[in-house]
Amino acid sequence: MKKTTIMTEGSIWKKLLMYSIPLILGNLFQQLYNTVDSIIVGNYIGSEALAAVGSSGSIINLLIGFCVGASAGAGVVIAQFFGAQDKEGVRKAVHTTLAIAIAAGVVMTVVGILLVPFLLRAMGTPEEVFGQAVTYLQVYFGGIFFSVIYNMSAGILNAVGNSRRSLIYLMIAAVSNIFLDLLLVVVLKMGIVGAALATDISQLLSCIFILLFLTRSQEIYRVCLREIRFYERMPSKIIKIGLPTGIQHVVISFSNVLVQSSVNSFGAAAMAGFAAYIKIDGFNILPVMSFSTAATTFTGQNIGAGKYDRVKRGMYVSLAMGIIYTIATGILLLIFAPQVIGVFTDNQEVVTYGVYIMKFFCPFYWSLAILHVLSGTIRGTGHTLEPMLVILFSLCVFRVIWITAALSIAHQFSYVMVVYPLSWMVGMILILLYAWKGRWMPKKAA
Repeated sequence: MKKTTIMTEGSIWKKLLMYSIPLILGNLFQQLYNTVDSIIVGNYIGSEALAAVGSSGSIINLLIGFCVGASAGAGVVIAQFFGAQDKEGVRKAVHTTLAIAIAAGVVMTVVGILLVPFLLRAMGTPEEVFGQAVTYLQVYFGGIFFSVIYNMSAGILNAVGNSRRSLIYLMIAAVSNIFLDLLLVVVLKMGIVGAALATDISQLLSCIFILLFLTRSQEIYRVCLREIRFYERMPSKIIKIGLPTGIQHVVISFSNVLVQSSVNSFGAAAMAGFAAYIKIDGFNILPVMSFSTAATTFTGQNIGAGKYDRVKRGMYVSLAMGIIYTIATGILLLIFAPQVIGVFTDNQEVVTYGVYIMKFFCPFYWSLAILHVLSGTIRGTGHTLEPMLVILFSLCVFRVIWITAALSIAHQFSYVMVVYPLSWMVGMILILLYAWKGRWMPKKAA
């Protein structure tokens, strides 16, 4: 198996497609075991437990968002060093990335466990769901350290074009999570604790496997445990690029907490329907994020190699891939909406809510693809502030203003759901304007 993908030469669409496919499959596997988690919880524990697990997603994303941003910053730095074939730069960036991961993992574990009850109360989580949500989240955050290490390590591999290796470990995690869900929830009757433990153990396995690979590799990105530290100037370089993306993820996650709070106000059935659809939503969002990651890596490597002419061509190819995928999946989901939501529960009220939500999301995923792919391309040049501002305004500020104003007029579920396509459209228009008029390409490309 080839261990890196050099994106600075050869067919652009083939390079991007071959790099994207493992990322997409890996993300889909990750979403698969999260979805199976919800299916087993919904069918074997109940709709209230499903609501508890679903309402936990926005909090999980809120607390790991900054780490995701640091990973993105590290990926850009590593990709640019890799494209320039700067071996020493790659070595220092890789080991600094893992040092950041260890520190972040410890902080996430402690902060996550301590803040869970407060955040759930602030979200207005109903009493019938609150206890199970607290239990699920606190057990989940007990193992968040392994997830942080895995995701930062996967970011290293993605930056050098080795997206296939991450796929293998995600497949292992997905299969083990499904097996553990069945064992702990269905056989041993451990309830919501079993579902959280299954996720923790599967994340531990993927973490172990990816670290074993990195330490045994003979490639430019090989990890030596004794060399993991904060190298001079490297943390600031990574944080300078990653901080805007980290802030972006945290604040967007905060806006999603607000949306979840609004959904909570409509009761447990609405929460469960929203939770069920959000799992399906991941099958659209995660591939879009994969195309965005591919665009970032492609851009980073070509900027590092000084091949600026390939950057914009790569952007157009990535856009085409994202748009075609989201239109196709959006149509399929709308056709089979009741059957898809029915997998999670036999509660007809929950299914009705899930199908209703789907009609707001599916026709507009293509606009989200444009927003994220263009942001990924621009981010790969090292300009992370501008995409952050666009995404913060559209997916956070706009959503907060809309929900606050709309729900003050009437307490209607449709007013909450319509904020998603509207915010995607706003973001798409703004990022298109910046990509057209902004100065994000190096001057040599002029």
